[in-house]
Amino acid sequence: MKKLFLAGALALFGAVNAQSNGHFKLGANVSLPVGDFGKVSSIGIGADLGYMFNVAKDFELGAVTGYTHFLGKEYKTPVGTLKADSYGVIPVAASAKYNVTPEFFLGTDLGVAFSTVKDSGTLFYYNPKVGYQFSNNEVALSYKGFSQNGGSLGAVSLGYFYNF
Repeated sequence: MKKLFLAGALALFGAVNAQSNGHFKLGANVSLPVGDFGKVSSIGIGADLGYMFNVAKDFELGAVTGYTHFLGKEYKTPVGTLKADSYGVIPVAASAKYNVTPEFFLGTDLGVAFSTVKDSGTLFYYNPKVGYQFSNNEVALSYKGFSQNGGSLGAVSLGYFYNF
C-alpha cells in the first residue's frame, strides 16, 4: 500500500511539475475532530505537500498529499472507560483554489485517503477551505471530511502553508 501511495503521489507531482507556471506548497495543520469522531479523538496534527499551477487569472489547480495523525482519547461507555486508538490518514487529492481578492481565497481538495488502521480500506476525502494569503504564506480554515460506506468522520482544521 505504501509503495502504491508513493507511486501515485510521484505520478501526480510529476505530471503537474511539467507546467512552468506552478509552485510547491508545504504546510502544517491542527485539526479538532467534530461529531462522533470528537468523542474518541482529541486532536489531529498534520503536514501537507502540494503543487499548484495557474490555469486562469485568480484560479489554480494542483495535487496535494500529506499525513494527519488523530490522537485517541478516553471515553466513557456503559461498561466503563475505554481508550480509543490513534488514527492516521494519508490523503491524495486534486486541489482547486480561487482568489476572491488578492488576500482572500476559497478552495477545496477532493480525492481519496488511506487510513493507517489495518483493513480499513480507502476513504473518500474532501476538504473545503477559506483562507488568507500574504507574501508566500497562506493561513486556511477548513473542514477535513472522510467518508466510507455511508459513514463519515470530520474535523475542523487550521493550517499554515508556505508557497515556494
